[in-house]
Amino acid sequence: MESIDVSANDSASLDVPTARALIADNPDTLIVDVRTPAEFETAHIAGAINLPLDQVDAHLSRIVADAGGRLLLVCQSGNRATQACTKLVGAGLTDAAVMTGGMGAWNAAGAPVEHGRQRWSLERQVRLVTGLMVLLAVLAAIWLPGAQYLAGAIGAGLTLAAVTNTCAMGMLLARLPYNRSGGCDVDAAIARLRREGAPA
Repeated sequence: MESIDVSANDSASLDVPTARALIADNPDTLIVDVRTPAEFETAHIAGAINLPLDQVDAHLSRIVADAGGRLLLVCQSGNRATQACTKLVGAGLTDAAVMTGGMGAWNAAGAPVEHGRQRWSLERQVRLVTGLMVLLAVLAAIWLPGAQYLAGAIGAGLTLAAVTNTCAMGMLLARLPYNRSGGCDVDAAIARLRREGAPA
């Protein structure tokens, strides 16, 4: 089995056609979806293991120790998967890659998915909440002097999110019950990493 070189830049990036070829040609490839359980339930790649980003953070050493094969990390856009991959590689994992463009690119390519109950993606929720906060701040400024500064603070937060490639609002929204319904059995997910990645 040829491994993916992650030493040069902390994570290898694969476009959708390359990721599909990897999955087809290497049955030991483990697809790890780091989106929230609700996003995963809406649509995911067949055979994917749901291990949300906050759980990757909480169980880094277990995941690195138990990963029995090559990991292909997936999220909605590629951002959370890149964060997870960087952390896993930093903790010692040597065979991991990120699918660029995430499920958005996978769906745009017409690749097959398993569907469940329809939910909004975390990125869409962030856009809704941010837009509503800015709109309300601007409207409130008509009656409350200084309310427009809230819109400025939101703009500063979005700028910081872009510069640091993180999203505090997304992390907070991910903790809401709506995004956790069904939950994620971390022990079962890590057991699948070990079992399904083991050589045949």
